[in-house]
Amino acid sequence: MREGASLIVAALALLTLGKTPPHRLLIAPLIGGIGVLAGALDVAGGLGDSLLATFRVVIGAMFLGAITDAMLLGHWYLVQPGMPRSILNELVDALRWILPIEIVVMLMPTGMISVLTGSVDDGWNGTLGWFWVACAITTAVLIEVTRAALRERSYSAVMAATGLLYLAILTAFGTDLVARAVLA
Repeated sequence: MREGASLIVAALALLTLGKTPPHRLLIAPLIGGIGVLAGALDVAGGLGDSLLATFRVVIGAMFLGAITDAMLLGHWYLVQPGMPRSILNELVDALRWILPIEIVVMLMPTGMISVLTGSVDDGWNGTLGWFWVACAITTAVLIEVTRAALRERSYSAVMAATGLLYLAILTAFGTDLVARAVLA
């Protein structure tokens, strides 16, 4: 199911290169979401085995997808300065809501709290646990500073927001991938 969904999404992406009614643009993400859920269930060994593992994959995909899209869209604004900022603001607002969920699912047992308390060995005497905390906090700060930058009207504010999103993508990947590596 996962592979089938990705083939359909790729085909739909090719078909939408021309003019496509906006409501049809939602089909590919919906099918992609089904593929992500199928992949998450596959990784978790089925819904009955680990609902938390499934939830971590789905939330992680939403989180990393949103931060990547925000950074790419911010870059697009740099080459198309007349575009309205509403979509970029919406993505940054979505990140503000998704990040706490990402952090909570990574803290849930057995999670990063176990790494911070030492009951799960990260192989670096707890350093990776504290690195994860630093990445999570820094990502939250960068999202808030990006929101503040986008409230400014000047073109340089979008440049600043895009630079902040470039940094945020690095810390966001640390927030998600460090936890996955340590807890694997």
